[in-house]
Amino acid sequence: MRLGLHLSNFTYADGPGYLARDLGVIAGRAEEVGFDRLSVMDHFWQIHQVGPRENEMLEAYTTLGYLAARTERVRLLTLVTGCVYRSPGLLAKAVTTLDVLSGGRAMLGIGAAWNEEEAVGLGLDFPPTAERFERLEETLQICRQMFDGEDGPFEGDHYRLGRTLNSPLPLSRPRPPILVGGSGEKKTLRLVAKYADACNLFPGPDLAHKLEVLHDHCNEIGRDFDEIEKTVLFNFDLGPNGENASQTVDRLGQLAALGFSVAHGSVRDVATLHPLDIIGSEVIPEIAAY
Repeated sequence: MRLGLHLSNFTYADGPGYLARDLGVIAGRAEEVGFDRLSVMDHFWQIHQVGPRENEMLEAYTTLGYLAARTERVRLLTLVTGCVYRSPGLLAKAVTTLDVLSGGRAMLGIGAAWNEEEAVGLGLDFPPTAERFERLEETLQICRQMFDGEDGPFEGDHYRLGRTLNSPLPLSRPRPPILVGGSGEKKTLRLVAKYADACNLFPGPDLAHKLEVLHDHCNEIGRDFDEIEKTVLFNFDLGPNGENASQTVDRLGQLAALGFSVAHGSVRDVATLHPLDIIGSEVIPEIAAY
């Protein structure tokens, strides 16, 4: 099993003037101790699960570009991009640019979006749920077309592109991996089976059931279930002195037994760096064989 560090909180002790420094140090230490990937949210205001909406929030793809320059190995992605926040052609170009400039380390993490408040606040489109899922599917089709170097037109119900030229192409082969986030059984997991290289599920007692649903969708469309990477959200709280490390290892082992190969989430008190060191010394070596 591998771990991903999710950077969702940019309110650090020394304030915005030192945010770039602190973020770069955190990213470098995460890579050093053995994290496999780094992610950021695709939000423009802080979400209520993390803190007040007025707290610091960075635009996702600018941040990932910065992290690409501060790291050498980790994969870089959003958990996850709201499909209606950017036009699909622009999104594919942004991910391609990240992939080229990072040496082939980009992933496209994407979902149907949920935060209507920030969308309305900033004047972004936020259509009804059914339409957002229709747009998500067309966005997946467009991104795959552009990642694959097909430069013909695209005609959908919501998007019409005259020419999907994308030069340079991504360095990742066959394309930057596409991760669809969310656990919805009828729409989201069907889109995973149809288009994605990875899923990201919310933790809970129904994880085994969600994987069964995904397996059924794969069977229906003739997709190999095993070729889809299974990732799960996992918030890391090691305790002040690492007293929760063994419980963390046990829980990760349970997730690996279900079929998950990546656990991805925020680390409590990450800005102190101490919990990253604990994970690197007491967790990552223990789960390497899972």
